[in-house]
Amino acid sequence: MLYRALFWLVLKRLPAETAHHVGFALLRAMMWFPGARAITRWLCAARDPALRMTVFGRDVPSPLGLAAGFDKDGKGPAAIAALGFGAIEVGTITAQPQPGNPKPRMFRLPADRALINRLGFNNEGADVAAARLARRPAVPLLGLNIGKTKVVAEEGALADYAASAERLAPLADYLVVNVSSPNTPGLRDLQAVDKLRPLLAHVRATLDRASPTRRVPLLVKIAPDLADDDIDAVADLAIELGLDGIIATNTTIARTGLATPADAVSALGAGGLSGAPLRERALAVLRRLHARTGGKLLLVAAGGISDADDAWARIRAGATLVQGYTGFIYGGPLWPRRIHRGLSRKLRAAGYTSLAEAIGSDPSAARSS
Repeated sequence: MLYRALFWLVLKRLPAETAHHVGFALLRAMMWFPGARAITRWLCAARDPALRMTVFGRDVPSPLGLAAGFDKDGKGPAAIAALGFGAIEVGTITAQPQPGNPKPRMFRLPADRALINRLGFNNEGADVAAARLARRPAVPLLGLNIGKTKVVAEEGALADYAASAERLAPLADYLVVNVSSPNTPGLRDLQAVDKLRPLLAHVRATLDRASPTRRVPLLVKIAPDLADDDIDAVADLAIELGLDGIIATNTTIARTGLATPADAVSALGAGGLSGAPLRERALAVLRRLHARTGGKLLLVAAGGISDADDAWARIRAGATLVQGYTGFIYGGPLWPRRIHRGLSRKLRAAGYTSLAEAIGSDPSAARSS
């Protein structure tokens, strides 16, 4: 209730990006007070042992992660983890620092519980992120998401991604190649298998060279706007190259089925749509991936996860981890706690003793949509 009042009375009156920076700064500042982090963890931590699992060799207290985009530069993963998230994905990080697209570039659609952003990978660069993350934050599972520097031409993409991978490899519990943001010109073209194969192979080789004593898991993040045949092709490629997982999905460029008037949405301009309107397509992509890969890859669900019902549906559709961003923005700091409690109830009601038993249990997850 307190967060809702703060959101509607204060944060909603600020531009969306400003509100994000203010809220994130307050969270990080609060954690400097003696005992604040311990109290927050006591209040928000996932306590149900049935939600625990081992992911990429690390003990994770819950399947709920925070998606890339919230903490672009690794400024506060430990503060975020104190809210109860089992995994934090930092980024998107590019090899070179860049300011992103001109402002305003982030917009709320409250009637749809959605956001539109065209941030454009604004971040301080891989060197700065690596220096900051070298002081290993107390995070159960830390993912690092990398993208292409905007000024780098497509022919330089392999070297650009590799530069980030090499710098960040020792710090990541897993690394994500992001080729699916709609806000960097030409980036989504890299999802085509003929371009994606050499890119992923080059990043995999770079990770192995940069971290010879520990294999860094590698995932790729895809767009919901891919055609079904292209989703199958990416899944097949991921298995062929020995990737560890796929994140489904990024934001969408579609604008269908919104409660917000079409002229108001059009006036906001280009960008990726996130939040509740993405729910059905992201779930369909996940089901297709699970059917195609047959459990050979770890699947991470993102896009339109607003409550425990959404998280439960993704887990039953084959996701080991679920990620939120827009749901967290609208739900506030106790959002993870509500997700955890809801998942615990659903596990018990379904007769499961652990979350792992529920993964892929939906019969529709066994066949492509």
